[in-house]
Amino acid sequence: MAHHPLIPSHNQSDAIMCAIPSFHVCNFHDFHQSRSSQALRLFAFFLSRNFSALETNTPWDSSDIWSTLAGYIFALHIPLSFGGVSFVAQTLKSSPDPFTMVASIIVLQMIEFLGAMVLLNYTAKTEYHISSFFIEKLFSEKRSSIKASATGVVFLIGSMLLTSIIVNNLIEPKVWEALSKRNEGGGRSLRDGTPSREPHEPPDVSNPIMKEMIFDSPLSKTATAFLLCFTTPLLEETIYRGFLLTCLAKEMKWWEAIIISASVFSIAHFSIENSLQLSLVGTILGSVYCWSGNLAAPFVVHSVYNAAILLLTYMS
Repeated sequence: MAHHPLIPSHNQSDAIMCAIPSFHVCNFHDFHQSRSSQALRLFAFFLSRNFSALETNTPWDSSDIWSTLAGYIFALHIPLSFGGVSFVAQTLKSSPDPFTMVASIIVLQMIEFLGAMVLLNYTAKTEYHISSFFIEKLFSEKRSSIKASATGVVFLIGSMLLTSIIVNNLIEPKVWEALSKRNEGGGRSLRDGTPSREPHEPPDVSNPIMKEMIFDSPLSKTATAFLLCFTTPLLEETIYRGFLLTCLAKEMKWWEAIIISASVFSIAHFSIENSLQLSLVGTILGSVYCWSGNLAAPFVVHSVYNAAILLLTYMS
């Protein structure tokens, strides 16, 4: 029987049928490679030097970075942050009321901030004016500070919620279950016989001192909000991002500088139980600052984060 030229033969049909799936596989493979290459390029950009918008010129020499930081920690931060309230109590010869306490902390942090600015100005190169340097950092528009702030807030709040869920539902119940098995008193602490928290019971995340300050009076509540949302972010962002991270980014890769500055930020709080959380906060704030080159961006993120903590404490 003659074969019609427009109808494929059996061998041609097999070839076509074999070619069709290979064509789709080839397209899918190319598409997959394209998406993978885009992801790799994005990841490479994230790890590249181009991610950071920080300048390489800083007011401080490399040899002065750690000595300046040590001077701030031991001469200003520890005496004022950890001994200042005790000094106020001794001066008043009584335990300060909540408003007096929060007002004292605000004054102490402002003194610490001014002292830090004097120290940074003293250790800076003579051709730099520190006030002009930080003002320029606050209003730098190399990249969108609004986009950086919004992204930082989303990442910070999201990561905090995620870590809280992991700790409360996975890690902490196992810890309390292990402790209860070792506890021969059946829910009593081994040391003094007082009731301990039952396994799987959610932790009390509220800060009793903070709750006392925000529930004392409207004036105390306002002062606490000012402390957490302005004074503290201003001081910490100036030191740990504006000074330390800026200097470290000149000496090493930007992501290494972020990790080191975040670790120092965590250690400076002298809080072992919150060290991982503080390191995560410092990492996100450092990333926001590195990408934007704008010190106002991490300040906004820090303020919003502290406001969220204040709100959660108020609602708890």
